[in-house]
Amino acid sequence: MSERLIVILVAFVANVALASLKFVAFLLTGSPSMLAETYHSISDTGNQILLLVGLYYSRKQADSRHPFGYGKASFFYAFLVSVLLFAIAGWESLKHGVGTLQHGAVLASGTVTIGEWSFPAVSLAYLVLVATIIIEGFSYWRARVALEEEAETRGWQSFREAFAKTSDTPVLAVLTENAVAVAGGAIALVAIVLSQVTGNPVFDALGAVLIGLLLMGFALALGIENKRLLIGEGLSRRHLEPLESIVNGHPGVVDVPELRTVYFGPDSVLVTADVAFDPDLDTEEIDARITEIETALIDQEPLIEKVYIEPEIVAE
Repeated sequence: MSERLIVILVAFVANVALASLKFVAFLLTGSPSMLAETYHSISDTGNQILLLVGLYYSRKQADSRHPFGYGKASFFYAFLVSVLLFAIAGWESLKHGVGTLQHGAVLASGTVTIGEWSFPAVSLAYLVLVATIIIEGFSYWRARVALEEEAETRGWQSFREAFAKTSDTPVLAVLTENAVAVAGGAIALVAIVLSQVTGNPVFDALGAVLIGLLLMGFALALGIENKRLLIGEGLSRRHLEPLESIVNGHPGVVDVPELRTVYFGPDSVLVTADVAFDPDLDTEEIDARITEIETALIDQEPLIEKVYIEPEIVAE
């Protein structure tokens, strides 16, 4: 099982459990922050399903209608994740929080009775939110490890650079979701505690507003990161320069007018190049040089799946 699939499945199981617990806590307390967190976990659960669908399609073999494969399906479904995170979790949380402030907030209350034991329902909310922070933190850690492993392989210098340049959009989506989930759980916990301590329910409603804004902000950032790959981003300059050096320095190559790359999936890069060869080379020699260049490029950059070289002959 790939690390990418493990990351998504861990996040999915965590969100199914947390969505159920948060909804029960909301029903028992009426807390706006708990409802915002319920929206959040429901949205995240749907998002994991979308990422799994994208992962499934991205692994399909190339066919006549999709000669370069289905790798970009991962980019598309990850983009949908950002849209849903913004539209469902973020907007609904914000709307509920603002609506509660407008119509008058009510202090979270209620009692849970189990046999002879009775305790305030809000204590269940605390327990659920602490569990959220721990579970989502673990899921975040799994995604962070996967991204750091890619960063080490790719030679990226910082986590920020990895976030901006990675093509592994499923892991990026899970990482973003879990980071927001931890922050959202912390906001809800502080908001409910403040309301209970002060007796002012406005803090709870403000927590829902902050969670909504947080979700919408991160969804926007995630959408921007996915857009760059959907519209055809290539390798970064740091990884493109060694490829250019390999082609330019290959025996028999006189000039390289253009070398282009584009991502066709999280683990798939297409390279095309116009290469001018020495006019003294015959057709068989040029063909052999092209094969050598293709092999050298793939050895240099493991993500390269296909190389297309257009040979040109320099006029004497």
